[in-house]
Order: sequence, then structure tokens, then C-alpha cells
Amino acid sequence: MSKPAPYRTKMTEKIIVGTLTLIALFFNLYPEGLDYIGVPKEKNFIWSIIFRVIFIIGFLRVIFPLFLRLLGLHRHYSIKHFDFKGKKALIITSSAREHSGTNKKTGVWTSELTSPYFAFLDSGIEVDIASIKGGEIPLEPVSTWWLFRSNEDERFLYDGELQKKIKTSLKIDDLDFTDYDLLFLSGGWGAAYDLGFSDILGEKISKAYQSDKIIGAVCHGPLGLLKAKKEDGSPLLENLKVTGVTDKQLKELGIDMFPLTGINVIKKTPHHPEREMKKAGALFESKKGLRDYLATHVVRDKNIVTGQNQNSGNETAEKMMSILEEKVKS
Repeated sequence: MSKPAPYRTKMTEKIIVGTLTLIALFFNLYPEGLDYIGVPKEKNFIWSIIFRVIFIIGFLRVIFPLFLRLLGLHRHYSIKHFDFKGKKALIITSSAREHSGTNKKTGVWTSELTSPYFAFLDSGIEVDIASIKGGEIPLEPVSTWWLFRSNEDERFLYDGELQKKIKTSLKIDDLDFTDYDLLFLSGGWGAAYDLGFSDILGEKISKAYQSDKIIGAVCHGPLGLLKAKKEDGSPLLENLKVTGVTDKQLKELGIDMFPLTGINVIKKTPHHPEREMKKAGALFESKKGLRDYLATHVVRDKNIVTGQNQNSGNETAEKMMSILEEKVKS
């Protein structure tokens, strides 16, 4: 497989919209400026309305998302360059489509799939995508809103190959995880309904771990480690340093943000990563923030790398590849 050309985020639209937004802001603050550019006084009101509309659209499309990035949501992370031609990675996701007892859609948080996918792909790695049931992978609707999209999510919108892989994902039952060098468990609310309950996933992760494979997971993804075992039969998570989405973040999102969906998500999801991993004996750690969904933290323990939340995908993927580089050189 030939190494893909590096992707560059398309900035033209953001530059144009951002510039228009600043111009509109100026004329909103100083309407007398319309006189200096020759706008007839009888048309001042119409143009003031136009500039207000431009400012609102520009603020929502560029300024506010940029502000969220500065606060920590999908903050830019530069991944070290790797060249792993001939290596293989498998990204594993949930197949859950709805919140239990509701008709409210859920699934994989998009950036928790797109971030590792493009990080691996740009390093020359062949990437397969699998899910618990196979077939089309449900994407969390909120995560695809323009306000919350990461750069990798934007890239996904133009990538027909990744879109096809998501619509026709492999079924984990049909795969030998030991055929892969890297295994990545994506999160999202959907993962709370199936990753930690899958005996098949637990067995396959166990074999991969015992075969010295590199395993990564972010947010709810570490729930896929719950049923995994070490060679002596003890829980894989026992005394393992890990991170994942915090109880605090779940409460913040489930209560403060998701009334937009009409439900309190925290009361619906059966597995909460921090709680479940602590029960399994894991040494859980995390970073706190004004809101935890603006924080990020990544932990490595031997061949296992875990990321705290949706902001941690790129760094988690990079640390996994750093381990692979160590193995290749040794």
C-alpha cells in the first residue's frame, strides 16, 4: 500500500468567513462607518441588518468553534512522523444505535474513530475498521455537528474510502486480532452498551494482549478491556494504569448538554468507564478542567495506551506508534 499524501486542512473558507465576520463586527460597533464607504443614509438600516446576519453566521461558523478549540476541545496536536509501511491496525467500535429505552440515536463519537484512523493511515499503516455486529457503524449525531467537528472529522467528510469502511465495517467475530500490530478501541456513548458486555471482544483482546500486541482506547473505549484477561487468568485491568472518560464528564454532558436530545444520558448508559475500571482494580487517573470534556490525558502502561476523552485520540495513536517503533528497532 502506498503512503497517502499528507492532508492539509482547507483554510480558505475559514479565512474568508473570519474576515467577513470581523468586517461585520466593525460596522455593527461603528455604524457611522457606512457613511465613509459611501452607503446612502436611506440604506444604512438594510446594511446594518445584513452585517448583523453576517456576524452571527460567522461567529457560529468560525469564531465560536475556534474559541472552543482554545479552551481545549479538539485542540491541535502535532503527531510525530512515522513510516510503518507493511504494518496493520484495527479500529474497533460499538454497534449500539439507540439509548436504552428510547428512540434517541447514539453511536461512536466521530473523532474517536477519525483521529486514530488518519494518524495510522498517514504513517503508512493499513487500517481496517470493525464493530461488535459488523456492517454500518452508527455515529453519535451530536458529534457530527459542525460546532464539535475536529479537523479529522472535516477530513472524513471528503474521504470516500473511510466512509465506505464505516458503512461496511468488519464483524469482530470474523477477525484474528493477532494479525494486527495495533488495536484501537473507539468510544462514544454507544460503547457503554456493548464493548464491556462482549465476551468475544474480551477473548480477542486477551489473545492480542498475550501475543504482545499494542492496544489503545479512548473515552468509553477502555470498557472493551473489562472482560480481557492476563495469561494467569486475572483481569487485564487489575493494577493497570489507565484513564478514560470521567464520571464528572459524564455528568456534565449528560445533564448540562444532552437535554438538547431530550434525555439525561448519564441515567441511561449502563457502564461508566471510571467507575467500572476502578471496580476491576485499575489504577485510574485523569486530568480535571473547568469542564472535563475540555481536558485531556493519556496514560501508557506497558503495551496499553488509554486516552481520557474525545480530545485524546491523536496523542493516544501517537503513543501507540511510539511503542511500535520501539519494537521495530529492538
